[in-house]
This record gives sequence, structure tokens and C-alpha cells, in this order.
Amino acid sequence: MRIVALSGSLRAGSSNTGILRAFAAGAPAEVEVVLCEGAGALPPFNPDLDGEGDSPPPAVKAFRDLLGTADGFVISSPEYAHGLPGAFKNALDWIVSSGEIGGKPIVLVNASPGGQYARRALIDTLTVMDAKVLVDASPHTPYSRKILDDAGKVVDPDVLGKLGASLQALMTAATATVSASATASAGTA
Repeated sequence: MRIVALSGSLRAGSSNTGILRAFAAGAPAEVEVVLCEGAGALPPFNPDLDGEGDSPPPAVKAFRDLLGTADGFVISSPEYAHGLPGAFKNALDWIVSSGEIGGKPIVLVNASPGGQYARRALIDTLTVMDAKVLVDASPHTPYSRKILDDAGKVVDPDVLGKLGASLQALMTAATATVSASATASAGTA
């Protein structure tokens, strides 16, 4: 099973990326968690660069290819001015019509104090994109920078427990989605 972790932050010492690293560290051996840090390298979204039959810009193609390998996703994003960071929203705009997250389960974790506006915007955007946001498995209580040690690792046992519960729910949903897809494919063969 492969889970792609998307950080909405471009900062090198981001607590959101730290949360995703802790999520990955808690994954069992049979689950690969790949951290995608390419949102900042994507060009501004422009449908003229992605017309039907055209090849998208190389960074967009690489981003889509990575997302296409995922069975599920975990997203952690800060909130800027009551919304999603521009670079992260831009990344999502590049995959609205290409469908790499459609039908796949997603959990949201939030390392930022506040964050309710970004969370709501993210749920709305992902729902429009036909993703399956596991709201019950997405802790609404934001974490804070205080959960990270000096090396940027999550050390709070309560946070690690919540991340583990989110991971388990995501694994269960991803397994069900993969099984349903395999059954549907077998029925059309």
C-alpha cells in the first residue's frame, strides 16, 4: 500500500511537514508513505498549458504521476489569511481535472493553531475533486509547534496516538477502495 503525504507548507522547518514525517514513521512495514514536497516547483495553474492532448509542464507531470501511484493520502496544511497557502492551492488546481485523487481516501491533520478556515476550504476543494475525505479520522484539534522536539520530531504521545488512529482508518479505507476497484475491474474483464 502506498500513501502520499502532502504538506501545504513550503517552509524547511514546517511543523506541518513534521507531522507528516511522524505519520510516516508510524506506518507498518507493508505501508509506504511518500512525502511529496514539490508544490513549490509547480508553475502557476494555467489551463492553456494543459489542453486536451497536450503534455503538461514537466513538474506537473511528475506531481500527477506520483499522486497517481497512491492508494490514499494524508494532508497537513497551514492556514494563511483564513485560507490555504497559495502554492498548495495551486498544486490542487493542477489536479482538479486530471483525477489522481478522485475516489481515494484522504485524512487531514493540522499542525497549526487555528486552521478551521483552511480545513473547511480543503474539505470543500477535495470533495469537488471526488476525493473521500475521512472527516471522522481527521483530528480537528490542531497541534502546535510545541509537539516537536529540537530535531523537528513529534514527541507528544497523545499526538502520536491520534496520528496512529488516523493512519489505521486511512489504511482500512484504502484497502476497501483497492478491493472494490479490483472487483469492478474483474467484473468488466
